[in-house]
Amino acid sequence: MRLPDNAPIAAIATAPGRGGIGVVRVSGVGLSMVLEGLIGRHRAATLQPRAAMFGPFLADDGSEIDRGLAIRFVAPHSYTGEEVLEFQGHGGPVVMQMLLRRVLEAGALIGLRLAEPGEFTQRAFLNDKLDLAQAEAVADLIDATTEQAARSATRSLAGIFSQAVHDLVEQVIHLRMLVEATLDFPEEEIDFLQRADALGQLGRIRASLDATLATARQGALLREGMNVVLAGRPNVGKSSLLNALAGAEVAIVTDIPGTTRDRVAQSIQIDGVPLNIIDTAGLRETHDEVERMGIERSWDAIGRADVVLHLTDSTARAQLELDAQIAARLGEQVPVVRVINKIDLLGESPGVEHDQATADGSHQQVAATVRLSARSGAGIDGLRALLLELAGWQGAGEGQFIARERHLHALRAAREHLALADAHARERDRQLDLFAEELRLAQEKLNLITGEFSPDDLLGVIFSRFCIGK
Repeated sequence: MRLPDNAPIAAIATAPGRGGIGVVRVSGVGLSMVLEGLIGRHRAATLQPRAAMFGPFLADDGSEIDRGLAIRFVAPHSYTGEEVLEFQGHGGPVVMQMLLRRVLEAGALIGLRLAEPGEFTQRAFLNDKLDLAQAEAVADLIDATTEQAARSATRSLAGIFSQAVHDLVEQVIHLRMLVEATLDFPEEEIDFLQRADALGQLGRIRASLDATLATARQGALLREGMNVVLAGRPNVGKSSLLNALAGAEVAIVTDIPGTTRDRVAQSIQIDGVPLNIIDTAGLRETHDEVERMGIERSWDAIGRADVVLHLTDSTARAQLELDAQIAARLGEQVPVVRVINKIDLLGESPGVEHDQATADGSHQQVAATVRLSARSGAGIDGLRALLLELAGWQGAGEGQFIARERHLHALRAAREHLALADAHARERDRQLDLFAEELRLAQEKLNLITGEFSPDDLLGVIFSRFCIGK
């Protein structure tokens, strides 16, 4: 993404393809020439701010390109904080391209150019119309895959997440002020830690940060979803389980081992939480080159999983022990669920048993054992509830907001600095300078979230992932 400049920008703000309406958006300074070129000088002079005017959009020779609404927003009362024009016409791709081309032509003398992806929102951020967390929420609202994710993104856009971060920053600043005052006036011999209740204040800040981090984890789950990998030997019912969880015939199911030769992914929702269910090729030794490639991809998917469902067949109890190869591919924090399928063949009852044991003497945690029948659906609801539990989902609340991995990273880093600050504070006056420094670093990490302290390269990465026209 190019570095910000002051040139006016224009883009089609609606999605590609045919639609009832389409919008060309313009933002910048001194856009009268563009407005006059599109709707005529007399009509442009009578167009009131924030009012829609219907009429023709004119080509350079005065002929009509289309008919629609022209709207003008005066700075700073606009999305970007600059003067903004919107031309709303019929949503055909050809018409929109003709209208955009005419807008660029009318604004050539003022340097009007095509907008980069996310540049309108970037200007809103740079002009203090949005902070960085709110700007990211714009993209998250557009990309939301569930109703709950959309609601949470709307709350972030309204500033709920930002306010929580600002409150934390204010508390840190207040404590920093007291510490710095003590460092600046050591002759006063004030017992800072006791009189100012520094440890008490710090403890309350840490508790507030932990609560914000817990809510942010929920928001990140809504945005990113959780990758659930179905693993096991051939013909244990992985594809049948995928179909049962998806509620549709997503994968081919046969009695022939090795039917699935590549990853099959399906996104589902459980109580509004997105889960990415990934069916993999059965794990076994094979001389079939195509199946071998599929198995390699299975191992790759297992290594990237957030949760692994290790399927076994209830008619083959020898497979109950977790394959040590699977354990070796996983991180220590990745839970594994043993799924005993086909219980209907033996007349067994479905159920979920939480298990704290490790498999094959490895460090890998086995979260639970689930007995079910993918064919009949018995036990599927129990598995769904377990997946939500493993995801750490506590249910949506009024304070729920959307969050990203970078937000979690910043909150965790701030928490670590506050923990170090606590350790230095307990050393009393001997470590007050280090106490102050850790508070400063914690504040810096928190400010990364809202963009009050953000390097340009971070901004470039964030806004380049937006759609064009937003």
